[in-house]
Amino acid sequence: MVRVDLVERVYEKMGFSKKEAAKAVKAFFELIKESLEKGEEVKLSGFGSFKVRTKKSLKTRNPKTGEQIEIRSKRTLIFKPSGILRKLMNR
Repeated sequence: MVRVDLVERVYEKMGFSKKEAAKAVKAFFELIKESLEKGEEVKLSGFGSFKVRTKKSLKTRNPKTGEQIEIRSKRTLIFKPSGILRKLMNR
């Protein structure tokens, strides 16, 4: 499913115009992105939670050359499905 499919489903289920459905879907994703960018956890009841985690920097070596390199720390996104979603996927 892609964003266009999501807009189509919102249009069908909610009775919005396609323009309104597209605006609603876009606003929903923007709010989630803004919250995650601030480092906040996003919990969607019955679906799951999104969380930003910071991975530490790491010193390692290039296996080809043997040269020591440092991998900088970075932020990564983690999704944990809710129990309801897990049960739904495994019935």
